[in-house]
Amino acid sequence: MKKIGLALGSGGPRGLAHIGVMKVLLQNGIKPDIITGSSIGALIGGAYAVSGSIEEVERLALSSDMKTVLSVLFDPTLRLGLVKGQKIMRFLKEKIGDPYIESLKPSFYPVATNLLTGEAVVFEKGSFAESVRASISIPFLFQPIKKENMLLVDGGLSQSVPVKIARDKGAEIIIGVNLNAKLSESFYGFMKAPVGLYKVADESINILQYNLAKENCKYADFVIKPEVYGVGWDSFWKPQSVIEEGEASAKLILPEILKHLKRRF
Repeated sequence: MKKIGLALGSGGPRGLAHIGVMKVLLQNGIKPDIITGSSIGALIGGAYAVSGSIEEVERLALSSDMKTVLSVLFDPTLRLGLVKGQKIMRFLKEKIGDPYIESLKPSFYPVATNLLTGEAVVFEKGSFAESVRASISIPFLFQPIKKENMLLVDGGLSQSVPVKIARDKGAEIIIGVNLNAKLSESFYGFMKAPVGLYKVADESINILQYNLAKENCKYADFVIKPEVYGVGWDSFWKPQSVIEEGEASAKLILPEILKHLKRRF
């Protein structure tokens, strides 16, 4: 049987949609052999690889509240970021676990970015908590991880949707989940109202993410695109609607995936 790869993209709180996507795939017998993930994709994909249950991952997401999220983030520093990340490491170890990633089934490959070279760094072994902490290290917000001669930050800077990495690791049929597949509709056509400086800067970053994700997804056999543009950080303590959007987007493309797998297998 051909190996199925699942590439889970970056996108901050939008990544809660990964849970819904995986629920639909797994409920329909589509079980990945290889999972690659950048940033929130590494967190959700890794939590599943450790627990073996997407329902358990969903329970963890639904149990989070504002107090929990803020307590994890309130870990201040001014050295290369606002948050040290030690509380996040403790949270990962206590709530998910800290196995060696080389022991996980399905195979799990979290992705970070070396700030010194701009290159993607793919973790193949070592601490689950450390590798995911590196992958979710949003610049300016989280203090980078120093490892060997590298300074590691968010994987989404180099591999927004790490499809090619899944291919390189042996996946033959790859499903990518792109959380950055849409741009703001306020910039389409003629603008009817003045746009502030912050909005221009924010949309400029969105355009970079959009184009990188689009390029990454060229290597995928199927791309699931949850409608999560505009999802904010408050979704971490009210995640249900984002999870449901992940389910809806996966169901749209599910018949095509099943038809392809039936033909291939």
